[in-house]
Amino acid sequence: MALKIVRYEKLKSTDLMLDAVYEGRAGSQLSGEALGQLLPVGNQGGFRAAGGRGAKKLVALYTSGEDLDWPDKLDLRTGQFTYYGDNKRPGHAIHETSRGGNALLLSMFENLHAQPAQRDRIPPSFVFQKFTTAVSSRSFQFRGLAAPGFSGMTPTADLVAVWKTTEGQRFQNYRAVFTILNAPVVSRAWINDLIDGKILTSNCPPAWRKWVERGRYLSLASESTTKIRSPAEQTPENSKKLSILKLVWDCFKNNPTNFEQFAARIFQMHDPRVIIDEVTRGSIDGGRDAVGRYLLGLQNDPVYAEFALEAKCYRPALSGKTATTVGVKDVSRLISRIKHRQFGVMVTTSVVARQVYAEVREDQHPIIFFSGRDIVNILVANGYSTLATVKQFIEGEFG
Repeated sequence: MALKIVRYEKLKSTDLMLDAVYEGRAGSQLSGEALGQLLPVGNQGGFRAAGGRGAKKLVALYTSGEDLDWPDKLDLRTGQFTYYGDNKRPGHAIHETSRGGNALLLSMFENLHAQPAQRDRIPPSFVFQKFTTAVSSRSFQFRGLAAPGFSGMTPTADLVAVWKTTEGQRFQNYRAVFTILNAPVVSRAWINDLIDGKILTSNCPPAWRKWVERGRYLSLASESTTKIRSPAEQTPENSKKLSILKLVWDCFKNNPTNFEQFAARIFQMHDPRVIIDEVTRGSIDGGRDAVGRYLLGLQNDPVYAEFALEAKCYRPALSGKTATTVGVKDVSRLISRIKHRQFGVMVTTSVVARQVYAEVREDQHPIIFFSGRDIVNILVANGYSTLATVKQFIEGEFG
């Protein structure tokens, strides 16, 4: 289904509609950027706020979705939005940023966790993502109205200062967690109210009012109707991530035994509740490259689900060459080896064939698939976002 596109000349008067695209002026000059027309927040930076230094009226949080060092992420299933602050280069303290984004984050979360909470002092945040149309590369997609924090998340987890190292220099940046609220449309009338310094007016979305008054998060959770990922959805979506996958493939294509260890580590990096008990020897693995347990219960009263893992270092779709896909034989072998109350894990540098994927889901076999895209995303999420850091990780642990 085609996305709704709002033309540049209508931006100052339009409502904000979830997932609609707001188009920049033809020509793609910075002066014709859409976001600065849509809201009074200027046309530069990831943090763009309207209002004075001490009293922000509204905030636009912009993400390109392409920064591997700082991977902003929207989980559509839960409405959780992870956003990184604006201290992305060494040389400054965490709050000493030119646009004051990290200081603003700190203020928002301090008000959220004050006793009593001061949610009425927190400006509404509007999340936008970079989007390129046939007319302009300065266009934006509206991803939702966001409130800081997430239901059930502790005050020590929703705003965290994380360390990074660039060119031998260490520095900190914030990782913040927001909730995308169930507000499919934000009216222009409420935006105008915000600009006038009024928040809880008759134009205020009910989800924002309920959050301010009661602290209740009405998140925009949306279950995907797609149960089978296409080969394109299993392949890295940009050239930077493809280059990381190529490096992984090059490192292990002639050493499948080491790839088995790497695959088991990837599953463990994905979820700390994964326990790898053994990476089996190739000659006696019985169709299982690794076996382990998944922690379901409490740490002091554990309940485990056992799993068998199969690793396939198959050629991904790179340099115009067709991918070697995980097929019926590969998956059937794994299914035949898992026992009652166990589940299976398939990790591949390539993709799972669509027919196989469909049959596994339709027959409800307890199999988890990790494709090339997943491997890269897990590496990036764990701080391995450049070719140098990925190579260092592989050589250090599996070389």
